[in-house]
Amino acid sequence: MYIVSATIYLTIKEFSYATFYPKLSGYVVITALPYILVDLLYSLKKPVISISTVAIKVVLSSLLSLILLRAVSEINPLYTAETSFTVYALAVFACIMFILDAWRHPSEMVPGMSSRVLIVGNDKLAEDIRTLIDHAGHRFTLAGSIALPPTGPETSRMDTEHMDTCVLLETARRLKADKVVISLAERRGVFPLKEMLRCKLSGIEVLDAPSMYERITGKLLVESITPSWFIFSSGFKVTMLLKLAKRTMDILCSLLGLLFFAPFAPFVMLAIKLDSPGPIFFRQVRVGQGDVPFELFKFRSMRQDAEKGTGAVWAAKSDPRVTRLGSFLRKSRIDEIPQLINVLAGQMSLVGPRPERPEFVRDLKKIIPYYSERHFVKPGVSGWAQVRYPYGASVEDALEKLRFDLYYIKNISLWFDVRIILLTFCVVLLRKGGR
Repeated sequence: MYIVSATIYLTIKEFSYATFYPKLSGYVVITALPYILVDLLYSLKKPVISISTVAIKVVLSSLLSLILLRAVSEINPLYTAETSFTVYALAVFACIMFILDAWRHPSEMVPGMSSRVLIVGNDKLAEDIRTLIDHAGHRFTLAGSIALPPTGPETSRMDTEHMDTCVLLETARRLKADKVVISLAERRGVFPLKEMLRCKLSGIEVLDAPSMYERITGKLLVESITPSWFIFSSGFKVTMLLKLAKRTMDILCSLLGLLFFAPFAPFVMLAIKLDSPGPIFFRQVRVGQGDVPFELFKFRSMRQDAEKGTGAVWAAKSDPRVTRLGSFLRKSRIDEIPQLINVLAGQMSLVGPRPERPEFVRDLKKIIPYYSERHFVKPGVSGWAQVRYPYGASVEDALEKLRFDLYYIKNISLWFDVRIILLTFCVVLLRKGGR
């Protein structure tokens, strides 16, 4: 709508091909760029969504736009009509963004619009889902729970009901639940098939606990997922068109990144040489798509003899093996830039699970279920786990990152990649995650 308005205005007001596109681009940058940056920062901070937080986000981005407009007008003075139009367009854009945020998060913005969830089951995962719902803000509300199989006449939760499953649909209707989550450690002989079917055909959404966990957290609960869940769940769809689009974006962005960094590369190389003895580039074998090993390139950030006597070990916080310059390179992610060569070579993608060393992969496969499944796509320079979780240096961290990696593979799309790339810039600016 905004671009259409700008086009109409520029068409009426002294149209000129020489100024049309520069002015249009300027209007878009002044109004949209601050909002995009603020929205990404909000995504990293993950605040509870409400009318007040959305209003603050819109007001803050509008103030940044006005500051940017003021700076532009100091460099290149604008006509009064152009300034007035930009301010008007900014106000319209802010209103549209507020409405879109309200539309995207109706349950958080409008009281009483949250999804009411009825939990059926009494295993540990059912209790975990209750806890997640309690901490999910206004998106979900726990309508109640039915212990199945029953554990006794009384329970510690006031909202837990014990009853014959033949009244499950009636209970869901009485509690005004629009989602029923089934969480049973053992389904054989216990799963209320007919009642679940009645709920489904009555318009109530029926989910298993892992699917509900995915919706709330943005990751997969690999410990509670069966192979059949992977087979029959939606997602994990990588079409030829998506492969072509991802590869095109990988090549274009890698070339642009290398060209942009080229003027600074000699200074970084010289600084590495002066900082500590050893080669400028660091090469290391990593596991790629299909468990195929490849050689990954990085700027060296550790001592040359970093693993002498220890073998392959994870980097620790304040790792003494990291050089003085290496600490800056790792925090700023400059050490990762040579991986764009791996992207151009087709060994990596811009976005995907981070490639691990064969020594770690061999051990993690024995401990963590479905660890090999992360290798069904190309590894990435950045990924969903990298922007949602800090640096990992343990088996527990590897498990948590796998949850995010499998969520990415399940929901893979070009837009998801663009979102992760933008979030990566915010992570780098905030200097989060690197060691």
